[in-house]
Amino acid sequence: MTEPTPNATPAPSLVNVTHLVYALHALSILIGITTAATIIGAFVFGVPSIIAVVINYLKKSEARGAFLESHFRWQIRTFWFGLLWCLIGGFLFITFIGIPLAMAVFLGAGLWVIYRIARGWLALRDRKPMYVNA
Repeated sequence: MTEPTPNATPAPSLVNVTHLVYALHALSILIGITTAATIIGAFVFGVPSIIAVVINYLKKSEARGAFLESHFRWQIRTFWFGLLWCLIGGFLFITFIGIPLAMAVFLGAGLWVIYRIARGWLALRDRKPMYVNA
């Protein structure tokens, strides 16, 4: 895996936006932990995460060439792969025999989302890019 080379220094406001996106995703995770919703369900269908992914797409071009570009890609992929795992779990859940497997998928996807958001936010704090192929 290769890391992107930061060609440009990002504007401080864009760094703040990237922190905001991680915070919105973390809020969705917290909602999933503290309510009857699942972590992955709150992450994918929660208003804070939906707002976060919209911000990602709106600001993605501004991050081009800077280390933040990898964070935007990381956040977007986390959201869409989380949705994919949520859909797989949902399809498994509609079968009686697949319910235990669906619960394992939801749990695994929830833990994976927590890991991705925590790892990305810590790397952003250290002003490090995320891996390109992650």
